[in-house]
Amino acid sequence: MAVLEVSHLTKDYGSGRGVFDVSFAIEKGEVFGFLGPNGAGKSTTIRHLMGFSKPQSGDCKIFGESSFTKYDKILSHVGYIPGEIALPAGLTGWQFIKMMQDLQGIHNEEMLHRMLNKFELYDNVLSGDTKRMSLGVKRKLAIVTAFMSDPDVLILDEPTSGLDPVMQEVFIEFIKEEKENGKTILLSSHIFSEIDATCDRICIIKDGRIVSEFIANDLKHSSIKNYKITFADNNSFNKFINDDSKNEFIKVLNIVEDKNNVLIATNDKDINKVIDYLANYEMLEFNNIKETLEDYFMKFYKEDKTFGGVSK
Repeated sequence: MAVLEVSHLTKDYGSGRGVFDVSFAIEKGEVFGFLGPNGAGKSTTIRHLMGFSKPQSGDCKIFGESSFTKYDKILSHVGYIPGEIALPAGLTGWQFIKMMQDLQGIHNEEMLHRMLNKFELYDNVLSGDTKRMSLGVKRKLAIVTAFMSDPDVLILDEPTSGLDPVMQEVFIEFIKEEKENGKTILLSSHIFSEIDATCDRICIIKDGRIVSEFIANDLKHSSIKNYKITFADNNSFNKFINDDSKNEFIKVLNIVEDKNNVLIATNDKDINKVIDYLANYEMLEFNNIKETLEDYFMKFYKEDKTFGGVSK
């Protein structure tokens, strides 16, 4: 049985906003990447999974229980980092930590101090009012309170937003440690490197709908490879373009006429055929171009002129 399960979740806010028939499941010990730009539906899905909103249709379950109706039973075992940090006024950092420990009903002082040291939150900062804290400090405080009870499940919505690059790396290494410890993690992000470095499976969401779900290693070790060819002159370039329909083992992905460049894709098993075929043309360059997570993601968004906040 999946630890986290979203099944045919739909919440329509009108004007194309919301999530529509979203389904995925996360197994125990798995890090699942939820990738998409701002406004794609990541946070809406997570709010429903956390039980904060009731679906119009479909359901969300944690440990096989409805997260909306069994909220109080489930969430003592879940660590959550919201996408937007809103800390209560009138509390110091220490008081906020104590409040969250009391709400969770768990006081794991060893884990708490481990997290405070790892994310460099010291007494001089925690003694101050939460409302006066910088965005980076608030984010680190949210990370600490999500992990301090050592929960089995972690639901993380844009967890490194506002962190400096050093702390982002600390967080990524910590997620890898938690993965080794068998934690089940949903990591929602628009940062390619963060998803790429940590996740076992990745799901891409666009306009509130899942457009792709795949095993991370399948992308890294795909048998379909891309190659960039630069022809020696216009004649060779034009001859290749005109001859393109004569073979079944090369797919032309992109053409740059003014540079005599072509990007092709072929299966590993056909590479000898490709080399024999290309021997008929004068070439300056034939290089393997590795497809990154960003490249794959952009296939779904390349027609859009703008998309919010996706970054390396």
